[in-house]
Amino acid sequence: MINSAQFRLQFIVLLWGFTGVLGKLIQVEAVPLVWYRVLFAMAVLFLILKFRKIPLKISPKDLAMLLGIGVVIGLHWMAFFGAIKVSNVAVALSTLSTGALFSAFLEPLFFKRKINLSEIVLAIIVSACILLIYNASPDYWLGIVLGVICSFLSALFSVMNGKIHAKFPSQKIMFYEMIGGWLIVCLFLPFFGGTSAITDISWTDIGLLLLLGSLFTAYPMIESVRLMKHISPFTLLLNVNLEPVYGIILAYLIFGESEKMTPLFYVATAIMVLAIIVNSLMKARISKKTKYLTKVEEPEN
Repeated sequence: MINSAQFRLQFIVLLWGFTGVLGKLIQVEAVPLVWYRVLFAMAVLFLILKFRKIPLKISPKDLAMLLGIGVVIGLHWMAFFGAIKVSNVAVALSTLSTGALFSAFLEPLFFKRKINLSEIVLAIIVSACILLIYNASPDYWLGIVLGVICSFLSALFSVMNGKIHAKFPSQKIMFYEMIGGWLIVCLFLPFFGGTSAITDISWTDIGLLLLLGSLFTAYPMIESVRLMKHISPFTLLLNVNLEPVYGIILAYLIFGESEKMTPLFYVATAIMVLAIIVNSLMKARISKKTKYLTKVEEPEN
């Protein structure tokens, strides 16, 4: 079962890595692209909810929370695909790795805990790597900025989801979040082509967008929750760090020279991903040791 779970995990991380490639293949600008992605994902999730007879009823307070998280997700996706459109897949995915840096500061803020030393060291390493990536590709500065914004928003909605994920079925959470995401994209749409941006579109792009919204969005989100029955949250998060690696390799294989970067870029990205993985392993080891010591020190009744 573990081997099966690991295979499924690597498959969904590969799907997430391929979203950047799809973003470049689809000949639609970032905002209308996200408009369709969220719309199709929302439709798939609605059908799943109906098929499984999961009630849609929710309190106004929880609805506001989920819609708010959805707004953050919508902004995150617009920044991500915007980074791809103004630079390339490699730049967008490499900067996405900075999410661990933002999580290191957001988690203590949301969950009322202190920042530990390893997180400070991680922040320094990641910041240095971003500077190296900029020096390696200064022409892509706007893509780097959008990528870092995208990464911050990714960390923000992940932390926000951590406070509500246990209250409802995952499909229900994601459905309402997609509504929030779609609404915020609708507000941006008039400034990025309006209705013509979503009507002047080829059937090829419609097909790719349908794939993006279903196989590459709704399915991985649902599957990642199912996998939690067989793997730990730590294992999931650790493997998600491979998304930029998969995406950068796939983009280079498919697009060739347009995705080729300098050696410095790849070295900086590799150091950043490695630092995040090592930090995650250290935190898991410390957490395990703390739990063991707490158990040993518990008084007998």
